[in-house]
Amino acid sequence: MNKTILILVMAIFFSFKTSAQGMPVYDNTNFISLAKSLIESAKQTSQLLKTVQFLKTQKENIEKVNNVIKQLKAVKELAKNNQKLFNVVRNDLRDILNSPYIKPEEVTRISDSFNAIIESSLEDLNYIEQILSSDFLKMTDAERADVLSKKEESSKEMVAEITKKTERYRDIISFRKMQDKINNRETNY
Repeated sequence: MNKTILILVMAIFFSFKTSAQGMPVYDNTNFISLAKSLIESAKQTSQLLKTVQFLKTQKENIEKVNNVIKQLKAVKELAKNNQKLFNVVRNDLRDILNSPYIKPEEVTRISDSFNAIIESSLEDLNYIEQILSSDFLKMTDAERADVLSKKEESSKEMVAEITKKTERYRDIISFRKMQDKINNRETNY
């Protein structure tokens, strides 16, 4: 096999027309310079790829931290909204139910409507606790943040609903109080 290659190389070598000037001479310095440039470019490309991978990893880390921050904000907001709900029930509901202008048959209906909101709020808190403490649901941080955000919106709606109900019952009490004063006033004719 080596003989065949040698014969082939010699045949190619002798097939070129040679002139009186002889074979051309090449300067190897250009080739060496080109090889050095290629090696340096390969090193730079390798370093650039490492930098790109590093930046990609950092971007993923930033997104994870961002999702955790969103989760923390949502949980903080949920806690604040639930505290508002409990404060309204503890303070305002007691005042409403103790009012002499609320009829006995209304007490149960008012209590039930407020209790339904509080129970819904407690169920949401239990669900959130499961999401945050258990890996059973196999959620990513982004999915968890999305669920928490939706629950945060839901808790805001509950606060708005309980505030609206409280205002409505206060208006009813105020109206009945005014009606009582009008009906029981003394006439000085």
